[in-house]
Amino acid sequence: MSVYDLSDIQFVDTDTEEIKNSIIAVYEAVADKKLYPGDPVRLFLMTIADLIIQQRVLINETAKMNLLRYATGDYLDQIGALTETPRLQAEPATVTVRYTLSAPQPGALLIPPGTRVTPGNELYFAVVEGGDIPAGEIEGEFLCECMEAGVVGNGYAPGQINILVDPIPFVSQVANVSVSAGGTDVESDEAYRERIHIAPESFSSAGPREAYEYWARSASKDILDVLVYSPSPMEVEIRVLLTGGELPGVEVLNTVDAACNDRSIRPLTDRVTVLAPNVVSYNIDLTYCIASDDVTSATAIQEAVQAAVTEYVLWQKSRIGRDILPSELIRRVMNAGARRVDMVSPTHITVANTDVAVADAIHVTYGGLEDD
Repeated sequence: MSVYDLSDIQFVDTDTEEIKNSIIAVYEAVADKKLYPGDPVRLFLMTIADLIIQQRVLINETAKMNLLRYATGDYLDQIGALTETPRLQAEPATVTVRYTLSAPQPGALLIPPGTRVTPGNELYFAVVEGGDIPAGEIEGEFLCECMEAGVVGNGYAPGQINILVDPIPFVSQVANVSVSAGGTDVESDEAYRERIHIAPESFSSAGPREAYEYWARSASKDILDVLVYSPSPMEVEIRVLLTGGELPGVEVLNTVDAACNDRSIRPLTDRVTVLAPNVVSYNIDLTYCIASDDVTSATAIQEAVQAAVTEYVLWQKSRIGRDILPSELIRRVMNAGARRVDMVSPTHITVANTDVAVADAIHVTYGGLEDD
C-alpha cells in the first residue's frame, strides 16, 4: 500500500470559525454576559483566537512531519535515518573518452588520472583511474567524470567533448564515444519518500522483487521506474527507466548492475541482468474541433490541446509496460477544451511488461469551429 492510499489526517482542529465560536461561548458562559459585534472584549478575544489558530496550524504541521506521507526536507531525512536510508546526494555525469595518438609509440603511453577534457565551455571531465595506451596501439578509451556534480554534465553526444585541457605528448585528438549520463541532482522529496517506503524490503537476503527495486532506485536519483521479474528460474532481469521517460545509457546501466550484483545484496543463486526497456513506437494522428460558443477562447484552447498532447506523450513513456491508451489521449484533449476529437492513431496496444511506449510522429490538426 502506498502512503498516499491512506486518508488525510489532522492532529488538532484548525477550523477558524469553530475555534472563534468556542472562545466566545466559553467567555459568555463564564462571565454570564452576551458579547455583541464591536464589543471591545469580543475584539480582544478575536485577537487571542487568531494566535490560537496559528499555534494549532503549527502544531498540526509539526506533528505531520513525523509521518512519511507529509514529511519534507530535513524532517524526511530524519525519517529515512530510521531505516538507514540516507538521501542520495548529487552525483557527477560520466562518459567514455577516446584518446588518439599521432602515431603508435614504441612504449606504453600513460594517460594520468585527472587529465581533463572539455566540450569547450566551463565544464570539465577528468579521467577517473587513468591507464596506458599499449605500445604499438594508436588509441585507448578511458572513463571520465564530470568535475561538477549534477545533471549539468549529462547529454553530450559522441564527439562533442573534444578538447584536451591538459596536454599529453603524442595525443593528437580526444573525443567522447558515448553520451555523457548519470549526473544527478540531490534526490527529490518524492523519490526519496518512495525509497524510504520500500526500504524494509532491502532487509531481506532472499532476493524479493521489492529488494532489487530498492537497490536499483538507490543506484541513481534519475531512475523513474523499475521492473524486476524472473523470465526463468534463477534468472533476474531488471529494467530501468529514467526521469522524463528517457532510456538509460550504458553508464547508468552499469551503475545499477554494480549495485544489484553486489555480493551482499544478490542471492548466490541469482543471475542478474540490467537492461533498458524495449521501445514500442506509436504515432499520434488526430483532428479536434472547438465549439463555436468558445470562439473567444479558441486560441487558448488550441494551446491547451497542444500541451495536453505533450503531457500525454510524457505520461505514456513514464512507466514500463504501460499500455497505449488512446482513450487517455482523447480525455486529455477534451479536458483541454475540445468539443470533438477524431482519432486516427494511436489504437489500443497492449505493451509487454518489458517495453515502454514512445511517440514517433505526432500530427495534431485543428479542425475548426463547429456548432453544438
